[in-house]
Amino acid sequence: MDIGIDLGTATVLIYVKDKGIVLEEPSVVAVNHRTEKVLSVGQDAYNMIGRTPAYITAIRPLKEGIVCDYKVAEAMIQHFIRKVCDDKLIKPRIALCVPSGITDVESNAVMDVAIAAGARKVFLVEEPVAAAIGSGIDLSKASGNMIVDIGGGTTDIAVLSLNGVVNKKSVKTAGDVFSETIIRHIRSSHGVLIGERMADYLKREIGSVDYSENKIAVAKGRNLESGLPCALEISRDELYEPLLKDAMQIVSAVREVIEKTPPELVGDLSENGILLTGGGALLDGMDRLLSVQTKIHSRVADNPVQCVAIGTGLSFDYMDTLLDGFLTPSMKKF
Repeated sequence: MDIGIDLGTATVLIYVKDKGIVLEEPSVVAVNHRTEKVLSVGQDAYNMIGRTPAYITAIRPLKEGIVCDYKVAEAMIQHFIRKVCDDKLIKPRIALCVPSGITDVESNAVMDVAIAAGARKVFLVEEPVAAAIGSGIDLSKASGNMIVDIGGGTTDIAVLSLNGVVNKKSVKTAGDVFSETIIRHIRSSHGVLIGERMADYLKREIGSVDYSENKIAVAKGRNLESGLPCALEISRDELYEPLLKDAMQIVSAVREVIEKTPPELVGDLSENGILLTGGGALLDGMDRLLSVQTKIHSRVADNPVQCVAIGTGLSFDYMDTLLDGFLTPSMKKF
């Protein structure tokens, strides 16, 4: 059995061949610190964020695309594998997508977690390559394609051509940074502390990095002066400047990759455009901002959230043809 896992900082998606996406849940684990037992995983654990007693914590075992809590990550992957595997006796081959800038130490940690969780063999696929495969781009052609994958913890940028990676870069500015910016802005401007889930809601509802029609949403939180609950109206205009500042860091990274790309391939990019994938690509105006700043047409993939997981699952068919994209430590070790 071959399984492709998009092990994201915010969400875990699992693709099984001939079945498609079989699981999409938040990468959160609720742990009881008194007994050191895992109480719930995924959506159930996400619903507990900010609503648990002191001895129960909802943990994100991945930060910026990297495993930061080995035991909790192992429990989470094991839970999800059991959930999607019909035959509990068969150990699956697993392809995991990882950020482009991952180090050997970090990649070994991801592999060890997957093996401990029940994988028979582990392959690591770079996120932009998985995104390209999942979005249906033909990587075998001598034509340049740029992928910008904006996930929860990292933004991965790569120029691909002839089954290889020509140029790539990974930055830590992504969906979580946008949420943290919203929390920080509302706290400093209004003296109100909002939670992670409320910030995510505001980001999806009124967040924008390209000035368009104004929208208003209600933010609920705690007034830091009185300590009492409160609700206030937040406008799109108000969040525009703080979010734009973060988005420009992604734009700078994209421009840096373009500057280091051979001229012939840059000409291809003018024709093929820039493809945006990942949940962060859904932030209003991100594609338009990139188009204006790079002078290259940018578009959001048809299925930006799932295309990385789909590409990871389909990557088993490309192992003999792709020159880059698969990290070699997994091939050597297992």
